[in-house]
Amino acid sequence: MAALYILIPVAVVLVAVAIWVFFWAVDSGQFDDLDGPAHSILFDDDEPQKPSAVDAAESSEDQPEQRKGD
Repeated sequence: MAALYILIPVAVVLVAVAIWVFFWAVDSGQFDDLDGPAHSILFDDDEPQKPSAVDAAESSEDQPEQRKGD
């Protein structure tokens, strides 16, 4: 019975701390956008950094060949 006098206030304090941490996280913006970072992995490359092999082949076909010594 004496343990309940200690455990009940400790449990109430832990619940109060958990509620305070939850409201702090909500106020600081931790839960604002849950879907954006997941979608940004799929759509973050707006421009390719290197031309692909198809683009390189097409650009070489469009330009006439330059020969050395002509």
